[in-house]
Amino acid sequence: MLRPKKTKFRKYQKQSLKKSRKNVLFLDTLKEGIVRLDSLQSARITAKQLESSRQSISRRIKKLGKLQLKAFPDFPVSNKPTEVRMGKGKGAVEYWACKVKPGTTIFEISGADRVVAIKALESGASKLPVLVKIVG
Repeated sequence: MLRPKKTKFRKYQKQSLKKSRKNVLFLDTLKEGIVRLDSLQSARITAKQLESSRQSISRRIKKLGKLQLKAFPDFPVSNKPTEVRMGKGKGAVEYWACKVKPGTTIFEISGADRVVAIKALESGASKLPVLVKIVG
């Protein structure tokens, strides 16, 4: 699974995902031959979800293009077991996730045929828990 080699702190506080940005403007220009997958919602995407999506996309494009992962799971999510009493500290790290806001690029394919890249990103988008938009 994807996870950072080293972090500043072992565990982080939860913090809220801002869900205020409804209408998203994609202002940055797109280079020729690049197709990307952008999120339209705020969410927390786990490393497992990113990995299964990446595998699905790379199976489709094979060696026709280059796939880049732009969102990296660098946020540890901790959890305590069920039916445990209050206190006794924070739970262990269960999994790693990345916080995604609207307009964040998740995957980018360069050098592949446009039709193949769009089909691949559609198959990868079905594995993710957010609404996405294919740009390119």
